[in-house]
Amino acid sequence: MIGGMHPGATPRQPTAADVRGLVREALPHAHDLPVAPVDEGGEHSTWWVGDRYVLRIAPDEDASVRQRRELALRDALRPLLSVDVPASAASGSWAPGRAYTVDVRLPGVSAERRAVGPEGERDLARLLGVLRAAAAPPLPASAPRALGALGAAAGRALARLAADGEVPRGLAVDATAGPAPAASVVLHNDLKGEHLLVSSAGRVSGVLDWADAVVGDPAEDIAGLALSVGAAAAARVAAGAGHAAAVAERGLLLARCDTAIRLADRLYGDDDSPVPLLRAQLARAWER
Repeated sequence: MIGGMHPGATPRQPTAADVRGLVREALPHAHDLPVAPVDEGGEHSTWWVGDRYVLRIAPDEDASVRQRRELALRDALRPLLSVDVPASAASGSWAPGRAYTVDVRLPGVSAERRAVGPEGERDLARLLGVLRAAAAPPLPASAPRALGALGAAAGRALARLAADGEVPRGLAVDATAGPAPAASVVLHNDLKGEHLLVSSAGRVSGVLDWADAVVGDPAEDIAGLALSVGAAAAARVAAGAGHAAAVAERGLLLARCDTAIRLADRLYGDDDSPVPLLRAQLARAWER
């Protein structure tokens, strides 16, 4: 454990020196590798360890439970998938009740920095097809979101954004007659661009961060893809995975509502996400 932290102590945010000590314990053969914080993301304390490993430190007990569940899910899905998911080279506790994992780094760059090509879309379709039929370890169940309240909140956000010139006037969502949710499936539940690795050929070379996986509305993963690869590609992926057209329609509606609400919350509320990223996600979700 970091710094010899004893049971009952309040864990603090790890420093670079703490991380180097944890790496020495977890990877004795790689004790001299340099460590550096990962800028992208931020829900976990994440560090590069040399050019081969990624150290992810769960900041609290809830995140620790999700991380341990993630490791079991990845191991269960790995033999079924045609895209890579990270493998853990070491895992354990960095403080009482606080988990960590040292994952083997996968090749590729974030989908925020490199476009997913046609073959990459087929990779994503195969991924979602596997998740539709997967018998995964126990996961939390997530109830489908109510479109009425979401659409009303998005309408208010769009009106304010349009008044400030952030979006075209007349942009609107009609969630009152949106499709009902389909049968629940295993969801990655956070398929944003930073969690998709893309090869130089536009293939999906890896899918990261399964800590938020649940069993729930398949439209949620389509919504995530609309934010990361665009509405048109997300609809094609949904069809390729065998989902009904209503699943894609509902997913795009969720994505459009979410992006409007999140951008408005960033500009007028207390969200601290990067504004350029939120604008890019909104533009992708609202593609024709």
